[in-house]
Amino acid sequence: MVAGAFTGGGTRRWFGGRTDDRRAQAQEAKDQAAQAFYELDTAQRELRLSLETIRAVDESPGARRALASFEEFGRRVDEASHRYIEAIDAHDLDRDDLDAATAGRARAELTRAKDELEQVRRELERFAEGLGPLLDKAETRLARLAPAVERARQALRAASEQLDVTRGAGLRADDLAARLAALGPELTLLNEGAGRHGATATLDRADRVTREAEAVRAEAARLPERAAEIDRRLVSLRTRAEALETRAGQVEPLLSELRRGFTLACWEDLQQVPELAERNVTQAGERLTEARAARQEQRWADATALLATVRALLNAADEGVSAVGERLRLLEAVRKDPGAETERTRFAVRDAQRLAMAGRHRPDPRHAGPLDAAAARLDRAAAAVEGARHPDWWRFLRETQAVREDVARVVAAIREERAAG
Repeated sequence: MVAGAFTGGGTRRWFGGRTDDRRAQAQEAKDQAAQAFYELDTAQRELRLSLETIRAVDESPGARRALASFEEFGRRVDEASHRYIEAIDAHDLDRDDLDAATAGRARAELTRAKDELEQVRRELERFAEGLGPLLDKAETRLARLAPAVERARQALRAASEQLDVTRGAGLRADDLAARLAALGPELTLLNEGAGRHGATATLDRADRVTREAEAVRAEAARLPERAAEIDRRLVSLRTRAEALETRAGQVEPLLSELRRGFTLACWEDLQQVPELAERNVTQAGERLTEARAARQEQRWADATALLATVRALLNAADEGVSAVGERLRLLEAVRKDPGAETERTRFAVRDAQRLAMAGRHRPDPRHAGPLDAAAARLDRAAAAVEGARHPDWWRFLRETQAVREDVARVVAAIREERAAG
């Protein structure tokens, strides 16, 4: 039995030695495959975290392509992992009856599985390297997230505190309070976080809440000054309206002087001024009363709009009243000395002609033509009033003004051309 055991044992050790070598090689291949599987799994998990960061904040075409590529890699990882697991399950390297051929096949299959796992891992790593710019951008946006939410909270707090101060000064600021209250649900969404609503939406919401809350705070801070300014304007415009009412009463006597001293064409366009001025001043007084009521009720926007209407009405009345007095002044002056108006205009024409000739032997036709036409127009205007029984002085004044405007345009063109050339 001893000799048989020794012989049997010796024979088994001879075959076992070869099988053990193959078993060891197969086991080494199995360990290497397991390490490759672990490294691929780790690379995939790290890449998934990076892509989740990108997904959370980036909706650009580049980000969408990256996510689609990762899904394709996921299928390749699953396929390589499946073949690795099949190779593991197909060979029990701890079996007592494992022969050398089976161990060799196991080693070959496990080596192929390892090589495929490593190939996919290397491709994943190259893909991850290409994500650098997208990932940097995403991480930058995520880094903004917490500070942006905190700024929104602080802006809301500051707006609420400023509203308390403004109310303490006796100003209700109901519209501002309503705007601030409307931001309450937005704060709730911010507090729920980016995990629920997405980083991009949360960043946008935080920025919007900050802007709107800061606007409420600023308007609340300005409200006492705004109220004081409205009070000043109420007093100022009331004073102006009273002054214009007095001046409007003096328009009719001025029109009477125009009618007595000048032809119909000189004052016909001013006939409606007294009526229009009276109407504008009356309407301004009505709007002032409404503005004062709006101020007392703290309807600041209404008060401001009404005061703007009052100013426009008073400007219109002032313009009409001033036009009558200015018309009379101009007509009396030109009737007294029409030559002065003619000479003033003729001087402008001659001055422009000298400028056109400066540095030239002959004037540029583009300048000479309009200037000659202006001189001729002046001569016709002067001739129309000379010796006339009832001269149209207003038409004469408009003609001389038109001549000076034509001359001024030529002078501007000459200077512009010389500056450019």
